[in-house]
Amino acid sequence: MLLTGVFLMLFTLRPAMVSATVSALVSATETASPRLERVSFSERADGQGYVVRLHLSGRVSSHGSPSILNDGSVEIKLFKTRIHRKRQLDPPRGPVRSYRVDEIGSDVVIRFEPGNDNIVVSAYRDRNTNDVLIGIISEAKPEPEPVAPLPVPETPKSDERATADRWTLDTIIIDAGHGGKDSGAVGRDGTREKDIVLAVALKVGGYLEEMLGVNVVYTRDRDEFISLEGRGHLANQAGGKLFVSIHANAAVDRRAKGTETFFLGMHKTDAARNVMDRENEVIKFEEDLATYREYDTMNSVMRTLAQSSYMRQSQLLAESIEGQFEDRAGRNSRGVKQAGFYVLYGASMPAVLVELGFVTNPGEVSFMRSGTGQAYLASAIFRAIQDYKTQYDRGLHLSASNQ
Repeated sequence: MLLTGVFLMLFTLRPAMVSATVSALVSATETASPRLERVSFSERADGQGYVVRLHLSGRVSSHGSPSILNDGSVEIKLFKTRIHRKRQLDPPRGPVRSYRVDEIGSDVVIRFEPGNDNIVVSAYRDRNTNDVLIGIISEAKPEPEPVAPLPVPETPKSDERATADRWTLDTIIIDAGHGGKDSGAVGRDGTREKDIVLAVALKVGGYLEEMLGVNVVYTRDRDEFISLEGRGHLANQAGGKLFVSIHANAAVDRRAKGTETFFLGMHKTDAARNVMDRENEVIKFEEDLATYREYDTMNSVMRTLAQSSYMRQSQLLAESIEGQFEDRAGRNSRGVKQAGFYVLYGASMPAVLVELGFVTNPGEVSFMRSGTGQAYLASAIFRAIQDYKTQYDRGLHLSASNQ
C-alpha cells in the first residue's frame, strides 16, 4: 500500500518534481547500508609504501583483518556493506599489480594481487572519515643465508612469526545484545535494554580502536535483529580472538541492582539460571529453532567441555571486568558467575556476557541511560580488556621465546 501511494503521488507531480522525488527515493535506498564509493591509492608520506583508501558513504559495522591467501593475494572483507552503483575504481599503484571488488552475500570483498611476495599489510579506520585505510609495505627480500650442515634443521623464523601472528589478540568482537524486534528488558520508564547496550558497545569499540589499535567487529552497530547463533558465526568468520556480549538485567524487585559478568558453564544458583533463561528466551524471535532444540542438559555439558580450553581466560576477563565496575566505575558488583548462554556457545574463543545493571531499578536505569554513565561503563569494560590483552600478549611473548 505504501509503495502504491508513492507511485500515485509521482504521477500527480510535475516532471522536475518527479525526477527529484525518484532521486530522493534512490538515495534513501542506497543509504540503507554503507556503500563502497571509491578505491584510491596514494604513496605514504615517509615513502615506505602505499595506502589504499576505501571511500565509504557511511561507517561500516566492522571489517576483517587483511589475510594473505595461498596464491599470494591479499583479501579484506567489509561486513554488511554494498558497492555503490557509480563506484570509482582507480588504477592500481605501488605494490598492487591488480585488484577486484565483489559483493559476496551481504559483504564486500576486496582482493589485491601484489607484485611483490614479501609485503606487510594492515587495515585500520580513518579517524576523520568513514573510510577504511589499508597500508601495504614492500619489504626487501633477505639475502639467502649459507646452508650449514646441521644434523637437525631449526624451525624457520617465518614459521615462528606466522604462529605468533595467528595467536595475536588483534580482533575483538563486541556484541550488543538484542536489537530490532527484540527489545530485551524494558524498564518501567520505557527504557529498552537494546538501546542502552548498543550505545555502550559502540563506546567500548571506539575506545579499543583508538587506544589499542585493534580491529573491532560489531555483531550489530544499529538497531537490527541478529540471531544468537548468527552472532557466534560472525565472530568466528571474522577471526575473533575475544568475544564480549553486553546486556542489561531486569527483576521483579525494583530494588535489585548491580553488575555481573558470566562465562560459559553450568549455572550454580537460581539467580544465574534466571538470567540465563531470560537472555536465552530471545530465540522466540527466530525462525529456525532446530539448533537450540539440541541444547539439552547433556548437550550443554558437552559444549561446555568443548569450550574448556577458553574457560580460564574467560574467567580472568570476567573477574577483571567486575573489578573495574566496582573500583573504577563505582558500581555494585554482584560478582562473576557461570551459565549456559546460547550466545556464548557459538563463539570459538574466550567469551563473556556482561550485565551492566538493572533497567528495572530507577537509580541504575537513570545512570545507564545517561551519557556519563555509559562512558563510565564502557571505560570499565575497555580497561578490563586492555589489562587482559597486556597479560595475554606477555604470555604469548614468553611462549614464543621459549620455542
